[in-house]
This record gives sequence, C-alpha cells and structure tokens, in this order.
Amino acid sequence: MIAHHVLFWLKADTTDAQKEAFLNGLKSLEEIEVVKNFHVGTPAPIERAVVDTTYTFSLILFFEDLAAHDVYQVHPIHKAFLEEFRVFFEKVVIYDAQ
Repeated sequence: MIAHHVLFWLKADTTDAQKEAFLNGLKSLEEIEVVKNFHVGTPAPIERAVVDTTYTFSLILFFEDLAAHDVYQVHPIHKAFLEEFRVFFEKVVIYDAQ
C-alpha cells in the first residue's frame, strides 16, 4: 500500500470561487481507477504546537502499490488537474509512505 499525502498552500489572492473550483478539481482525482481510498479536506480546528494548520487543502490518496501510484502520476485526469490549477499553488508538500 502506498499513501500519497499532498498539502497545498494556495496563493493569498486566490478568491473563494477559485478555491471552490480547486476543491472540485481535487475531487475529480477520485475518479482515477487506481485510487483505492481518497480524502480531501481543510485544516481541522486542532490547536497543538506540533500540528500545522497553515495549508489550504489536504489530499490523501491510497494506492495498492508503487505501480498504481506511477499510473496515477501520468493519468490524464491528474495531468489536467495540474495544468488547470498549478497557477494557484504557493507551495506544495508531498509525503509518500509505504
């Protein structure tokens, strides 16, 4: 199993409408056939020194194996998401775990 966790910090001038479109774009990634489990969210209201709540959106995908992860990376839906929405990225951090 591969866990693919992506944290997105969107640019400060991103409008609410653009954030909504971005969220819908993230949700479209669940349609990719190799995605086993999917979660998209925003920071939970948890205040602890070790919890980072500065990001805008969190995306967690689970894949059966590394080969499925590799299929996801070049999938047309993923590529379309990046093409349309990367202009809103201020920062992106990815954690992959097996």
